[in-house]
Amino acid sequence: MKVRIEMTQDVACVWSALAHARLENALEEFRAEGGEAEVVYRPFQVAPDAPVDGEPLSEVHRRVFGPDVERNIARMADLAAKDGFTMRFDRAVFANTLDAHRLLAVAESHGKGEEAAGRMFRAYFSDGLNVADPAVLARLAGELGVPWLPEDASDEVPAAIARVRAEGVTSVPRFVISERTLPPGAPSTGDLLNALRAAAG
Repeated sequence: MKVRIEMTQDVACVWSALAHARLENALEEFRAEGGEAEVVYRPFQVAPDAPVDGEPLSEVHRRVFGPDVERNIARMADLAAKDGFTMRFDRAVFANTLDAHRLLAVAESHGKGEEAAGRMFRAYFSDGLNVADPAVLARLAGELGVPWLPEDASDEVPAAIARVRAEGVTSVPRFVISERTLPPGAPSTGDLLNALRAAAG
């Protein structure tokens, strides 16, 4: 039985990035055991008013959370490293993610959703790319091997975001595995793997 995983996420959400890294690790082990799974990505925007031209994420963090944020950032980077994900907050660009979600939707329609999601999180948190920049999105689409025009999925993604909010979702990440909603937040790799095994029966 193929397990269906719904992940509601935002490219700009640090916990979504961590959760996706853990999901990738869990899926690798689950599939190595012979399990089958598909991931469906549902879009959410943590900061829908974020600028398209972007600004350094480190400056946004200091402005919003104050000088003590550096300790939390270091802790988060260490946590991510344990799951094999590199977080470079000194390089990350705070930018609007609407078009990044559009590219992810297009990639999903070509069977490359998991690959695209992983690449988007790395682009944002590891590579310091502005995921609202049309040139960056065109480059990422080229890497993924999917066609891309700025108007692709133009109406579909805002409508999907509205549906998620109408369901009462106010934070991400959120996982639903074979219709079972997991506790909010970023489950451990082990918890995700156990949920996949349980869903597979």
